[in-house]
Amino acid sequence: MDFSLIIAVLTMGGLGFLFAGALAIADKKLRVYEDPRIGEVNDLLPNANCGACGNAGCYDFAVKVVSGQISPGSCPVADSDVTGEIAKILGLEPDGGTRMVARVLCRGGNIEAARKENAIYSGPNSCSTMALIAGGDKMCLDGCLGGGECVEACQFGAMYMNENDLPVVIEEFCTGCGLCAKACPRDVIEMHPAERDIFVFCKNHDDPKTARKVCSAACIGCQICARKSEGGITMKDNLAIIDYSKIDISKIPFDKCSTKALDTIHPRVKVEELELTN
Repeated sequence: MDFSLIIAVLTMGGLGFLFAGALAIADKKLRVYEDPRIGEVNDLLPNANCGACGNAGCYDFAVKVVSGQISPGSCPVADSDVTGEIAKILGLEPDGGTRMVARVLCRGGNIEAARKENAIYSGPNSCSTMALIAGGDKMCLDGCLGGGECVEACQFGAMYMNENDLPVVIEEFCTGCGLCAKACPRDVIEMHPAERDIFVFCKNHDDPKTARKVCSAACIGCQICARKSEGGITMKDNLAIIDYSKIDISKIPFDKCSTKALDTIHPRVKVEELELTN
């Protein structure tokens, strides 16, 4: 056998052995330990990576939960069962949590909202663009623009635009992530506990005369609800504001609200029957 070939084989073998040893030492010294609970928590999460929890994604959320930086209930998309399972993995007590649902606080669609007479909007139909450029073609400057940007933001199929160009929330599909609320440039959409039923479906702050002119569904600032609710409702800049810590449904004069801006999410008769049975 050629002596140079033997030297080459021995050299390559020696280098291979040397590199393998170096890699083994490096692996031992530089290895980053990952808590196996991170994978378990990540598997339980929706993995929509919506970012509603304020983290980079579901895996980042899992890392922070396991490290104790955030609580298991910090994911608004995960239901109570998932939160309970995560708490069990971490050896914690389930924190319960309140299910949040998106509420559209405007009923000024194409039928109710008056249009600008001397200006016609022609441009991109996204809500953020309309709000920035000309405020759309509705006279109300506080109501829903009807561009459907909130529907596009929803990753869970929990919203759609109805024939009146107003967003509708499919309550059973809503995960409470809040992405639709963040997408609305006029803050028409708010996140509320699912059991909360009474709302002022208006954001308009115009004086009563102007409010009547711009939308037939607007709060006209008549103050009747504020006077009758015994502190449960106050007025701020011509708009009724509900104090949910003081509100008493039996004191709310729903029938006195001529525009039905003060109303309930679910049929009011059911709410009243429920109160009588309790």
